[in-house]
Amino acid sequence: MAGDLVLGIDAGHTVTKAVLFDTAGRQMAQGSGVVRLDTSHPRWVERDMGDVWRTARQAIRAALGAADVEGRAVAAVGLTGHGDGLYLVDEQGRAVRPAIVAMDTRAETVLAEWRATPLWGCALALSGTVPFAGSPAALLAWLDRHDPAVLERARWLLSCKDWLRQQLTGVVATDPTDASASFTDMRRGGYSQELLDLFELGQLAPKLPPLRACDAVCGTVTPQAAAVTGLAAGTPVVTGAHDVDAAALGIGATDVGQLSLIAGTFSINQVVCDHPVTDPRWQCRRFLSPGRWMIMSTSPASVANLEWFLQATGAPTGHCDDTYDSLSHEVVEHLKGPSEVLFHPFVYGSPHQRPASGTFLGLRGWHGRGHLLRALMEGVVLNHRWHVDVLRSRLHINESVRLTGGAARSTVWSQMFADALRRPVLVTDVEESAARGAALLAAGAVGLLGSGVDQHAAARVIRHHEPADDRVAVLEEAYQAYREAQKALWPVWARLDSANERK
Repeated sequence: MAGDLVLGIDAGHTVTKAVLFDTAGRQMAQGSGVVRLDTSHPRWVERDMGDVWRTARQAIRAALGAADVEGRAVAAVGLTGHGDGLYLVDEQGRAVRPAIVAMDTRAETVLAEWRATPLWGCALALSGTVPFAGSPAALLAWLDRHDPAVLERARWLLSCKDWLRQQLTGVVATDPTDASASFTDMRRGGYSQELLDLFELGQLAPKLPPLRACDAVCGTVTPQAAAVTGLAAGTPVVTGAHDVDAAALGIGATDVGQLSLIAGTFSINQVVCDHPVTDPRWQCRRFLSPGRWMIMSTSPASVANLEWFLQATGAPTGHCDDTYDSLSHEVVEHLKGPSEVLFHPFVYGSPHQRPASGTFLGLRGWHGRGHLLRALMEGVVLNHRWHVDVLRSRLHINESVRLTGGAARSTVWSQMFADALRRPVLVTDVEESAARGAALLAAGAVGLLGSGVDQHAAARVIRHHEPADDRVAVLEEAYQAYREAQKALWPVWARLDSANERK
């Protein structure tokens, strides 16, 4: 069995997974672990970089143990992780401060200044995206103002997966999908000194990691990493990709015009294009292969709201199917009739430039937990609907939608997507889409597939949700109320936001 498995490592915002696949892309075993987020300071969302690496090591060992194989059975390792945020390391590869993740909003003050200047339009024209609070440009500008010493100590400015690869191989690098978060030229590729200077960060150019192709072998597992992970020293490690791109590959959503949704920590709504299209409402980033771009309309406002709700109400949390089945059963009992309660899923942020926060509306004494869960699920779906409408306004997209992430585990939630989007929603047999995409890239890099991007190992559709006419009408009415309530709440949210600033 030596060398006939590939390992995909997916480091999300809260959970790190290591998943073993065979060369046909079938999942064989997995391990996982939770990384605690530190939200003790208003607007800050951080985590310990040592914990991220420890969790990855544990997940790798757990996956090997679950498959009852030794490290030499792994032919190659692929990596993916959450995009944006910052992972700063020194010359020796040691963390110089806690990692900042993409849900962090401390840099909103920087964005407010930038929006009032020509920088905003120039950034969009050059990079294909305007910064958001958790993007590297905004966070680095904030650190440059408030903690310049930490930038002086940093040798490399990494993303999440690149930190893990550096720990596995000792090699510093990144790929075009993660690099295009802030500082690469949208059309020509490669880093842009003009962009760095635009953000007044030109001095940081030498700290940007070298660019390598997503499916290039970027290094091998060191003896030190082998000792703590169980992998064999010398195992090839591939550059990898941003998790949204890897997930699209994992579920078979790589064709031009294919819309795919990731309902996880973030609301990810994305379409593959064969030419760049810019709009301040979305990000136009490089895709896995030359000549392709990923158009992404995103916000930190999806299934993370459910995790917050369960934690805040003292209920068990988790990502297992039993949890989603139990919650879905509660919601089904309250699905009849119009939406009596609305929820704006902005606990960790929103896609809108104005301040917004998580809000329940319409609560009455007879409403119970099931009503709140229905409102929360619908609110998450309606936020995805806003993003999809944005994409549809300027892009040609295929009729069907591929859905992955936590919401795809629930048949009730998946059906809500079909009803709200008024499109067929397809769910595949892929449980860990981003890890699978990373593994396919790794398999292609070492010759086990012709190319991971060509996806010789196809994902199989296991559920097909057609819009139901009665529920389409209900969710259309709910969406109109949701949007009207947003407009009415802008001044209230702004006042509450101002109160938080004064703390």
